[in-house]
Amino acid sequence: MRVVRWIFGIALFVALFFLALQNMSTVELRFYGWEWQGPLIFVVLVAFALGVAAGLLTGAMRTARLRRQLSKLRRDTPRFTPASAPTDGLRGAAPGTVVPPGPYGPKQRPIDGA
Repeated sequence: MRVVRWIFGIALFVALFFLALQNMSTVELRFYGWEWQGPLIFVVLVAFALGVAAGLLTGAMRTARLRRQLSKLRRDTPRFTPASAPTDGLRGAAPGTVVPPGPYGPKQRPIDGA
């Protein structure tokens, strides 16, 4: 998985590098009286970085919410406690379990080891 991540990162870097080389023209941004001039690739990379940051922030917030829900559920759910009552001679069976007599007779059952 680490190799795939490195390959993806290198491919993304190369693609953005070639994009930067081909988009060196100047662009003008205006926002309610504020004006700024800069290279087109800078505007594109800033928009890309803001989109990635927004996506990561959204994912982090959802992960935090799900972790809080999980810890609350773990706190509220009682732990499993094994039954301490007798089991009618069957190892691990629930109390009151009825085993019908089989071909070995009413007192001999294969589970008893006899």
